[in-house]
Formats: sequence, structure tokens, C-alpha cells
Amino acid sequence: MEEKPWALVSEVGGDQGYLPELADIVKQHFQIISCVDFLQNPKLHASKIQVLLNWKYCPAVEPALLRLLPSLKVVASGGVGVDHLDVAFINSLGVKVANTPGVVSDCTADLAMGLLLASARLILDGHKIATDPETVHIPQSLMGVQVSGSTLGIVGMGDIGFKIAQRSKGFDMRIVYHNRTKRSAEDEAAVGATFCKNLEDLLRSSDFVMIAVKLTSETRGLIGCRELSVMKPTATLVNISRGQVVDQDALVEALQSGRIRAAALDVTHPEPLPRNHVLLSMSNVIITPHIGINTIQTARRMVERMVENAVAAVRGRPVPDEVKP
Repeated sequence: MEEKPWALVSEVGGDQGYLPELADIVKQHFQIISCVDFLQNPKLHASKIQVLLNWKYCPAVEPALLRLLPSLKVVASGGVGVDHLDVAFINSLGVKVANTPGVVSDCTADLAMGLLLASARLILDGHKIATDPETVHIPQSLMGVQVSGSTLGIVGMGDIGFKIAQRSKGFDMRIVYHNRTKRSAEDEAAVGATFCKNLEDLLRSSDFVMIAVKLTSETRGLIGCRELSVMKPTATLVNISRGQVVDQDALVEALQSGRIRAAALDVTHPEPLPRNHVLLSMSNVIITPHIGINTIQTARRMVERMVENAVAAVRGRPVPDEVKP
């Protein structure tokens, strides 16, 4: 039988690696080698490797690594964002780039609503009180804020933003959104969303502000001092996009001063934050470790899609999810 093409991966198992069942999906189509094993003797396998599978940003797709791979045909990345990849440079080496759009949308939207609800209804505080060995009565002061009937402002109405709106409609939330382009009338009607051309108008009117944009040069630092200052003092900021979209120093100041009520973050910068970072000790902040895509079902679909893109590139076919600069 013809030998399977070779793919470079982070590792199997370990904190940065593939779960064994996910690695098995890759092994159906590729002979895999971990980055650590490859770098021990690059010349031994360099000419064989045609695919680099970038899972959870690993292995880091750096110029030094790419230049060791003369036969590389594609960098297949899991997830939607490609801000960790220099697509133009990779393409200049004759290598294609692919991601997995759509696959992560439901999973990420689910977590977005989970963060919103947990922050609004003080679920983590309630859990601590309910499980504390010293608790002998439930304090009446544990009061959250109403989600049903409140206003949700979605910044970024792509696939994930739209799915967040679908879920929010079930809570009878009033939905406003800001996006580079206005969604179709049919899309707006489907979720009852109203377009805000001006971001500040959305921020002023929203009880919850959900950030769901891609990280680009235009969105880096999108939410800073000015934007936080126009939000309601009772508002909550939820970020499931990228940490760099929000000015963290400005966010800390806004939370400490009571300019906004709370924040719920699945993303920070860096990840993880330094263990002494002030956000980690703030009672009005919830942070999860970038787990928007972390369900086994989504992970499986992501790896399958990565493999589909990689197989197409190796066989000289159009890559279904190719990313252009």
C-alpha cells in the first residue's frame, strides 16, 4: 500500500496535544510526528512532511519552523480565528492556510450565554455559599440582575454572533447589534435584532454587551476607556472573541470604579493571565480559560474538518476552507 502522507502535530496527549480519539482521526489519513520529535532531528523527516496541523495554536507556526519544511503544502488550523497565523507570509512560501469556520459556532454561542447567565445571576457566588462548610443561612443580599426582557448588544454579528442572538431570543431579550455590514432583513427578523450603525449607541442602550468579533487591526483595542465610559453602570461586558479586543487596563479601571457592573471573559491577554493579575481577584469578574470550543463533539468535528482541508491540499484539490490574506 502507498505510504500515508506525513503531518506535523503538537503532540498526542499532554496539555497541548490531541486526545487519543482525536489523534486517531488524523492517523486514518496521515502518518503523524510530534513537533518535539521532529525538532530532535529535522533533517530526518523534513522532506516528508506535507501538512502542519495547528491545534490550539500548537505547534506555533513560526518562520523558523516553516523554513524547515520544504515539502509543506498546507497549514490546517482548528477554529475560526487566524490572527495567530501570518497568512501572507505562509502563502509566500507556496503553502495554503485553512481554518474550520462554522464548526465552532454553536459551541461558542452556548458558552457565551453560559457566561452571561452565570454573571447576571451570581451563579458562582451562589455555589460558594451553598457549599461553604460555614454556611448556616442563605444571605438575602445575593441579588443578581434580570436577563429576561433585558437588552443585549452584540458587537460582531457573524455566524457566532447570530447564534448568540438566536439563543437570546429565547430569553425574550431585546437584541441590538453592531457589525461591519448590516444583516439581511430576513436575518434580523429571524432573531428580532436591530442594527446599530454607531457602536456607542449600542453601548449606551445595552444591559449586556457581547463581544463576538474576529481579531484584526481594526478590532484590536475596540473596547477601551471611551467605550466603557458610555456603557450603563449596571451593564455587563461579555467577551468570547479575543482578549486583545478589549483594553484590559481600561476594563480593570471600569470594574474597580463601578463604571460597569461586571465582566465575564472566556478570553484574556495573555492566556493564562499572570497569577497576580488584578482581574483574577475581582469579585465582579468571571474568567474561563478560552473554552468556547471545548466539547468533545465540537473537537471531533474540528479535527475532521482540519483533516478534510489537509487531504485536499495534499491531493492538489481545492481546499474547502482556504483562508486568503
